[in-house]
Amino acid sequence: MPQPRPPILLLIASALFFGAAFFTVRFPDTPGAGAGSFISTLLIALPSFCALWRYLGPKRAALSLLFVSVFGYAIETTGVVTGFPYGAFYYGDSLGPRVAGLVPYLLPLSWVPLVLGAVAATAPATAPAGKLPRRRALWVLYAAVLLTLVDVVLDPGAISLGFWVYPEGGSYYGVPVTNFLGWLLSSSLAAAILLTLGCPEWNSVPPPPGLLDSAVIAVAFWLGVAVFSGLLFPAVFGVALFVYLLRRRVRLAGLAMAGGARYNDGGDDDR
Repeated sequence: MPQPRPPILLLIASALFFGAAFFTVRFPDTPGAGAGSFISTLLIALPSFCALWRYLGPKRAALSLLFVSVFGYAIETTGVVTGFPYGAFYYGDSLGPRVAGLVPYLLPLSWVPLVLGAVAATAPATAPAGKLPRRRALWVLYAAVLLTLVDVVLDPGAISLGFWVYPEGGSYYGVPVTNFLGWLLSSSLAAAILLTLGCPEWNSVPPPPGLLDSAVIAVAFWLGVAVFSGLLFPAVFGVALFVYLLRRRVRLAGLAMAGGARYNDGGDDDR
């Protein structure tokens, strides 16, 4: 059986968004930048949303997206108002209009695909009988750690673009350590919500590789932001993370080919 490879379209999309980061960094005040940001964020999110739709079916996919989005708004609003769990911060104007002037409307399009990708990337290959609760707990933990590592690349670039601000600064490119602890907490809860609402598929059928596509493209974009902003460590770490996510996607494609998964996730591209 031939080994799967990352689909060409995914690699092209990643390269395009890596290049788009140059214009985002160098020409932030270009007319129409706000509309362009919304369109590009939507385009990045669509692959994982479509893959989830095919994986869980319309009803549970919609419920999963809704509940994780509502949770995202809730914890981000709590963070802006109280400083918990990320530390004191607020959103800038670059991300467009905000709900109650606090959290951007774009949040589900930018954050939820990362949750989907992290959960898919850390999916175990099998579900041993009698070990489901332990497996679920480890799965949530691994997904949360992976999401936090994504933020190691994302947050310095977002600060440089003025997407959000830590008024008290921090030791990592202006990011406080509390932010990463907050990401561990919020990511754990988001992953747990997603896995709970998506049963039984998450427990019995390997996730489709397409669930990782939005995260791969998003990391390529933030890698570009780090490169063109001169953020050395986030750039180097971003390369490693991008390669890791591609390898995990190949693994999921291999599981789908070997197991004859019941979903259709663009298998022709994976051969």
